[in-house]
Amino acid sequence: MSVPHPYWLRDNCPCADCRDPRGGQKLFRIGDLPDGLTAVETAEDAAGLTVRWSDGHRSHYPAGWDAPAGPDERTEHAKRLWQAADFARGLPEADWAAYLADPEERTAVLAAVLRSGFALLRGVPAEERRVLRVARSFGYVRETNYGELFDVRVEPDPANLAFTSAAIAPHTDNPYRDPVPTLQLLHCLRNDCAGGDSGLVDGFRAAALLREQDPAAFAVLARTPVPFRYRDRGTELTAERPLIGLDPRGAIREVRFNDRSTRTAALSALDPAELDAFYAAYRRFAAIVLRPELRLDFRLAPGDCLVLDNTRLLHARTAFEPGDGTGGHRHLQGCYADLDSLSSTLAVLRRGTAVLDELEALFEGEGSGEYLGEAVTLAAHMLQAAALARAAGAPPALVAAALLHDIGHFRGSGRELMAGTDNRHGESAAARLAPYFPPAVTEPVRLHVEAKRYLCTAEPGYADRLSPASVHTLAVQGGPMTPDEAAAFAAHPFGADAVTVRRWDEAAKDPSAPIPSFAEFRPLLMESMHQSAFAPPRR
Repeated sequence: MSVPHPYWLRDNCPCADCRDPRGGQKLFRIGDLPDGLTAVETAEDAAGLTVRWSDGHRSHYPAGWDAPAGPDERTEHAKRLWQAADFARGLPEADWAAYLADPEERTAVLAAVLRSGFALLRGVPAEERRVLRVARSFGYVRETNYGELFDVRVEPDPANLAFTSAAIAPHTDNPYRDPVPTLQLLHCLRNDCAGGDSGLVDGFRAAALLREQDPAAFAVLARTPVPFRYRDRGTELTAERPLIGLDPRGAIREVRFNDRSTRTAALSALDPAELDAFYAAYRRFAAIVLRPELRLDFRLAPGDCLVLDNTRLLHARTAFEPGDGTGGHRHLQGCYADLDSLSSTLAVLRRGTAVLDELEALFEGEGSGEYLGEAVTLAAHMLQAAALARAAGAPPALVAAALLHDIGHFRGSGRELMAGTDNRHGESAAARLAPYFPPAVTEPVRLHVEAKRYLCTAEPGYADRLSPASVHTLAVQGGPMTPDEAAAFAAHPFGADAVTVRRWDEAAKDPSAPIPSFAEFRPLLMESMHQSAFAPPRR
């Protein structure tokens, strides 16, 4: 068979010699590949493509590995462009407690921010600085000259019109920054004044309407850099960007629109005809942004936290009446964050769902087979171990380790062990789990075989309690440790956890014990995966 471009194919070799199995980073540079690289031998079947290269390297490409990527998730092609009526049945929202507790709820909220540009969390405690907790639930706070958070309320000496009671027209925040904060969060602490309702406009929809109705005006705004500027006593920020930003293929990727911060005096370098075209296009776009049917109005109540895409949505508010003359009764706290961390968290959550689906299928399929001659199935053994861990009040990571400790026996490798070949199933299981779980899960899994060898040396009588199958595999796996090996194992940071998993492992062979379902552990497993992305595991 003919091979696609050899350098492209070899550059994408997925083997462990070419890519780090944890992060997928390449272990070679493109210049390391030899000149004149060719495919010497190829074989393709349902499992994928195998290639032997002219330099002796062998690559295997699983079926479907080269599926084309979808559209850039930051562009209009990956978005739901909307107008106000599209939310007649309700806003994309969730309860804060459910969002924290349920990975599927969290997935839905973050997906709504990417797809529709915003989501509303209800019931976030109306306490100062809570908005930072919301941002850190999916990413990192972007600190600016306003600090890590800012208060949106009437100030006696405002440096920004946002800190007055005036109406604010639809706009994006901080267009004078490079890069602009891509997410904004606004958490309502109090809102019992007259007025002060919030509004959103889909800037991508407005830009798409301009392109449809006046392509020439759209082209002007997409190619003309507009100067934006902000300054106060301690800050001076400037950026020049088009009002409508496009990707290299011409798709809408960003909108910057803020009448208050433009410094169009700097456009004096344009000739009169160019200025005429710019202002005609600018005014046409501004008129579209103000169309009533595009603006979604709603009122934030205490405990509501709005998360919005600041590169896409324009936000606004109506004027309000200060309630007591000293700052009024409308108080929001806000902060900035970025879409890349939200997208990352969402991808990890979705990847976790796919991984758990795969593991559950293994438990229900191959896991129903015999377990190394024991009186229980492989799946029943692991589920019993997890049940014992849960009953002991173990932390989530250790329950996950107990549940997954023997997945290295799947796909037939357990038969190799019983036949006298060490399948190193602890190491293979840990390697398989490492892209998704933190070391608090993978290290006890990796070490649980070594823990058996350790206990046989360190604990008199332990070996006498092993099942016949476990005695057989002990010999294949190296037998009891030497005193030096045992001392090194005892000093390992996860040695104690591995011993704990090992004890549950030995106890989880009771054919009369109740067997929980894999589904019961899915939320715990998802929590463990998510912790690996943004926080150290709880111990």
